[in-house]
Amino acid sequence: MPPRVGEKVGDFTFDIYHKGDDSKTSLANYKGKWLILFFYPADFTFVCPTELEDMANHYEQFKKEGAEVISVSTDTVFVHKAWHDTSDSIKKIEFPMAADTDHKLSTAFGVLRESGLSDRGSFIIDPEGTLQVMEVTAEGVGRNAAELLRKLQAARFVHEHGNNVCPANWKPGGETLEPGMDLVGKI
Repeated sequence: MPPRVGEKVGDFTFDIYHKGDDSKTSLANYKGKWLILFFYPADFTFVCPTELEDMANHYEQFKKEGAEVISVSTDTVFVHKAWHDTSDSIKKIEFPMAADTDHKLSTAFGVLRESGLSDRGSFIIDPEGTLQVMEVTAEGVGRNAAELLRKLQAARFVHEHGNNVCPANWKPGGETLEPGMDLVGKI
């Protein structure tokens, strides 16, 4: 059963392609940090490079928020390397690219299709390993890294400010709400 928002995420070990090398890592290695798992169907496709380039263009902002990004597909690290070496969009990526060839991550997060490819899924996990945000879109619907960054910022704010919540379209510095109260004001 995939984790639901508010539940702890299990630990998984997986291969990554990162900065020209392939290695193993695990979700446990990211405890204490915010983590974005960014699932996409496959390398060498049409929408996927636009999303990954958008994530690469926002990567420094994600890091400033204390988050790591890991893109995930069911391709091998060798396919990730070939794509990285040949695509101008993918060459911009500095975050790890996970190879979910055994489908454990895609299955665990409920995004594995019968075809063996992953759906487009974005998952934000807090430093304690609890799932805070999840979004899955249809294959033809590309995601927006700026909006995912905004969701990370809102999740961080709520995590750090307990009884305050973020209304629709909230951005850092915007008005927040305290359940049962009127607008609290700018925090």
